[in-house]
Amino acid sequence: MKALLRVVLIVDALLLLAFGLLFLLTPWASLYNAMQLVQVQPALIGQAFGIALIGLAWLALHASIDGALTTTAARVVGHVNWLTGVLMLVWLLGLRTPSLTGFGQLVSVLAAAVLLIVGLGGVRLAGAVRRRDRSRGAETAAAERADKQAAKARSTDRSGSGYGAQPAAEPALPVASAAPAAGQRVEPDLAAAARPGAYSSTGSEAGTSGTRDATAEAASPPRPPFHG
Repeated sequence: MKALLRVVLIVDALLLLAFGLLFLLTPWASLYNAMQLVQVQPALIGQAFGIALIGLAWLALHASIDGALTTTAARVVGHVNWLTGVLMLVWLLGLRTPSLTGFGQLVSVLAAAVLLIVGLGGVRLAGAVRRRDRSRGAETAAAERADKQAAKARSTDRSGSGYGAQPAAEPALPVASAAPAAGQRVEPDLAAAARPGAYSSTGSEAGTSGTRDATAEAASPPRPPFHG
């Protein structure tokens, strides 16, 4: 769309240059008579207006090359063109002033119509390009903000995992508290004996078993003597 706007600016520059040269040649009376146009009086006013139009033509041509000026220059030149076209139509068709012949009237009306169409088209196209540029700028700004927030979140996660993490506690080993069944042979636990405090626990178990044996012998009845 911006490429089309550049083409419109080039067309505007050519039109403005043509009208600027025509007004710059205001003192050339024979040229105006051949084109059946009314000569501007005094000639100084016509030449000054021609210089202004040539300046606008240069601005439009420069804006078609420089992308930073394309939208603004297209809006300015477009408004100048369509307003000039409306003014010419009002004077030529509404007020019938100046009084021109058939060919001069036709040329003037066609020139006014071209200025009106090209000017309005350039203004609308410049507005569309400007809205699209704004939407793209807003999307780019939103994407940049999202990237910054994501980078900040990642840095926060890395800093929290590096300094705020606590070492996990070792799970406590279950302690077997069930006593062995009666008549079951208890195997000595060598691994338990190798740990600190194993001797004290083994000694207490041996004393307990000796006490139980002595109690059992005292409670059993005396056996009869053996006779051969």
